[in-house]
Parts: sequence; structure tokens; C-alpha cells
Amino acid sequence: MKSLYFRVFVLILYTVALSTMLGFYIANVYYHWKLKPLMDAKLMAVAEEIRVFAQREPAMLGDYLRHTAALGYQIHLVDQARNEMSFGRPFRKGKLSEDVERRVLEGEAYHGVAAYPDSPFQIGYFENSLSNSVGVRLESGGEAYALFLRPDVRFTIGELRSYFFLIFLFTVLLSIPTFLLSTRYLVQPIALLTEATQKIAQGQYDLKLHTNRKDEIGRLASHFQTMSRELARADRARREFVANVSHEIHSPLSSIQGFADMLQTPDLSDELRRAYAGVIGQEARRLSALSRQLLLLSTLDNAEEAGIAKQEHHLKRQLQHALRLMEWQLTEKQMSVRISVPDRLAIRGDGVLLLQVWTNLLSNAVKHVPEGRSIAIRAVAEDGKCVVEVADTGDGIPEDQLPFIYDRFFRGDKARSRASGSTGLGLSIVQKIVHLHGGTIEAFSRAGEGTTFRVTLPM
Repeated sequence: MKSLYFRVFVLILYTVALSTMLGFYIANVYYHWKLKPLMDAKLMAVAEEIRVFAQREPAMLGDYLRHTAALGYQIHLVDQARNEMSFGRPFRKGKLSEDVERRVLEGEAYHGVAAYPDSPFQIGYFENSLSNSVGVRLESGGEAYALFLRPDVRFTIGELRSYFFLIFLFTVLLSIPTFLLSTRYLVQPIALLTEATQKIAQGQYDLKLHTNRKDEIGRLASHFQTMSRELARADRARREFVANVSHEIHSPLSSIQGFADMLQTPDLSDELRRAYAGVIGQEARRLSALSRQLLLLSTLDNAEEAGIAKQEHHLKRQLQHALRLMEWQLTEKQMSVRISVPDRLAIRGDGVLLLQVWTNLLSNAVKHVPEGRSIAIRAVAEDGKCVVEVADTGDGIPEDQLPFIYDRFFRGDKARSRASGSTGLGLSIVQKIVHLHGGTIEAFSRAGEGTTFRVTLPM
């Protein structure tokens, strides 16, 4: 399999070759379209000067043509008897049809340069052919001649052709190592990223990549490193989740096993027997609640927004229903609730899941707010979205704990939360349900001033 380094190098060479060929083609087209007629006109002007001089000084025509050829021209002369004379370097293809010669002898101008056939990859300027010339009739000493003229390219730009060839040759030779180095500069970061993907596949997330480049590869390396940190965090969260689930299941099971063994004591009093049975029932209910929430989380993890059965629900009725479910807890802690929700405000979503959101948020507030405090529920419509705020007047959440409150099994006060029956999954479930409905949830809290959860859902 060819490496990326080889592919990029070949691609660069191919691009240079293709660009050179296209540039040559465009230059040749420009020559045939624009320069060839101009050159024909200039050569015709030189031929006219020779014709005028031949009429004025017929005795000096031979010397004049030799001097003109020495200045960089190829000259071919044909008399009426079809005798031919050449001055300067001979033409490589030196035959014209008798018809062309006859018409020039009769006084018709021959524009062979302008009429030379176009060729996409051959410049007619360098074609040393008699047909690629201009012709005029001239008279000298009572004789008529057909004069054919073109520039001697080798005389005019022979040294320049060698010069440009050397430029091209050294450009190619010096470009190859430059291409090799530049290709390596492009490919090496990608090779490092390939090695990094192999390390990630083996579970190594502590990667250090060169992210100081400002181009797309630098941004890719930066994003890749960010991704590796997120994968490390997700892997760490997965391990912690497994450990927490094991701990949460092991603790009640140990209690159930211990108290069940104690119930088998023959001389156990009825009072203790009832107390132990109550503990067993409480731990069993805790296990049942934990299993239900884990099953719900698993279902939500595998769900998609498009798969949720969405219907229209009156928000105020849902919130009132959630408050009725929490009524005995609110009464027990002597807490007051203020609700400010427009009667006609409606949202679309899964009614059971949305009710779970409001119930979890209210239950979370009731568990963590001291007795005699209050809870405020407010909802408004803003920019086509429904914003619901659940605010309490509790002690608040420490600022360093706010980024982790949605983590599974996270508890601020672990001892009190476990004693209250909290599993640490409530806010994780709330966040998952809100995201599945295309919404967002935010938490605002300050120590001693309470906590506000803001849920934003599409209307």
C-alpha cells in the first residue's frame, strides 16, 4: 500500500506537470491568436523595404540580401524560371507549391506566418519551414522575383533557448528536494495523529500533540487532543459509574442480608423483629428505585429525539400534577410553593418524561432545602421557547460542585443524600430528558442564597 507521503509527493509533481502543460497550451493559444498576426505584419514591412531597395539599387541587391540575412533573417529568392537562391541559414522544409510561387511572382502577397496551421502543443514561431514565411514580388534589373522571408530563430534566440532550458532544468532539480521536505512537513503531523489513534484504541488517553500550528492540521491536532481528554473523562466516568452501581447495590444488599440473618434469631422480640423487617423493606424499596432509575437512564441513553412521541401539554397542569405528587413531602417540611405560569402556555413532548423532569427538580429541592423555606416556579415564553425556572431558598450548591451535579451518582452531601434515599441519578435523568427534547438545562447557585434550575424547551 502506497504511503500518504508518496501520494502527496506524486500529487505535487502531477500538479506541477499539469500546470506547466496548461500554461504552455494557453501561451501557445495566445501566440496563434494575438502574436502571429503581428509578426506577419512586421515581416511584411521588412519585405517591403527590401522590395523598395531592390527597385532603387538593383546592382546592390545580392549584397543587400546577404547583409540582411546576416542580421538574423532567412531569405529565399525564386525567379521566373524557377531558379532558387537562399541567403542565410537554409530552410529545413524548403519547398512551396508552384501555385504559391506563381501567385507571388504575379504580385500577390503571401502571408504564410499568419496562415500557418494552429497546433495546441507546437509553437509555429519555431517552425523552420518555407511555408512559415511571408512573400512579396520584387523587381530588380528588369527581372521579377518572388522573395520569401522569415526570422532566423536560432540566430536571434539560440543562446536564450539554452539559457531558459538551464533555468527549467535547475528549477526541476531544486524543486524535487523542496517538494520532499514540504511533503514531509504536511504528512508528519498526520502520521503522529495516526499513532495517537492507535494509542487511544489501546486505552491510552494521555496524549501530547504539537498544537502550535495555526493551520487546519494544527486545529485538527488541538481538537484531537481535546477529544482524547473527553474520552479519558468518559472512560473515567464509566469506571466510576460501574463502581458506584456496585457500591449502591452492595450496600442495601448487605443490610438486607444482615437483618434477614438477625430475623432468624429464635429469641428475638417482636419489636426488634418489626424494626428489622422495616429496614429490610426500606432497603428493598431503595434497590427497586435504583433499578428503575438505572433502567430509565439506559432507555434514555439509547433513545433519539426523533423517536420520542411528542404531544402538546399544558405546562401549568403538568406542574400542578407534579406538586400534587410532592404534596405530602411539602407538608411534612412545612414548605410553601409559589407558581407563576401563564394558563395558555403549552409545550410539545413526551408527557411522562416531562413530568419526570418537574418531579425530579421539585424532589431535589425538597430534599435539600431546610424546613420552613420556600420554592418558586416561574415559566415564560421567550423567542419561541418555553423557559421554566425552579428556584429554592436553600443553602445553595458550592461553586466547585456545580460542574458535576449532572454526573451520575454525584451527591453534594453524600451522607445526608443517602439517608434521604437519594441515588444521585435524578439530575442525570433530568438532563438526558431535556436534551432529548432539544432543550437545555442550566443551574445557578450561590452559597446561602439558594439554587435555580432553568429549563429551556422548544414550544
